[in-house]
Amino acid sequence: MSEPLLLIITGLPCTGKTTLAKWLAPQLSLPLIYKDGIKELLFDELGWSDRTWSRKLGKTSINLLFYLTETQLQAGQSLIVESPFIPSIANNDFLTLKEKYPFYPLQIQCVCDSPTLLRRFEQRSLSSERHPGHVDHLNIAEFATRLRTNDFEPLRIGGSLYTIDTTNFQALDYTKIISDLREIIATHL
Repeated sequence: MSEPLLLIITGLPCTGKTTLAKWLAPQLSLPLIYKDGIKELLFDELGWSDRTWSRKLGKTSINLLFYLTETQLQAGQSLIVESPFIPSIANNDFLTLKEKYPFYPLQIQCVCDSPTLLRRFEQRSLSSERHPGHVDHLNIAEFATRLRTNDFEPLRIGGSLYTIDTTNFQALDYTKIISDLREIIATHL
């Protein structure tokens, strides 16, 4: 039996990670675990209030994401995980998991220019499309600061890296994306 595939979709908020992950999961017949899905279930069960609470549930959501990912890898199951993983934290988490249950990491990093990301973030925070528990409207200045520091890099966990520029969603070639990913998977698994 070959190693399972762990397809990791990451990038800054508003780069289209969740949309891409939800599209890819049925295309590749893989289960999907994504941070905001977990976080929103927690909001629905435990309520929401302020940015401190949102951060606390965000950390809990990441812990649950890694726990659920571990259960799948332990069973030899390939899967997709999606979150705006912070490399300085997530690198070690993934490498520890990889040591326990070897897997092949295929990282998809969604990237976008900063002005477009900030505009999307502001629009999303003021719309009703996002769960109110995220309280993104309280996080616009923090997000703008993060964009200026340009501190987002790919994870350093080995495997393959596939970068998708999502600045213009309408220009994405989904046929090419799925073809490229299937080729990477076939080559390495």
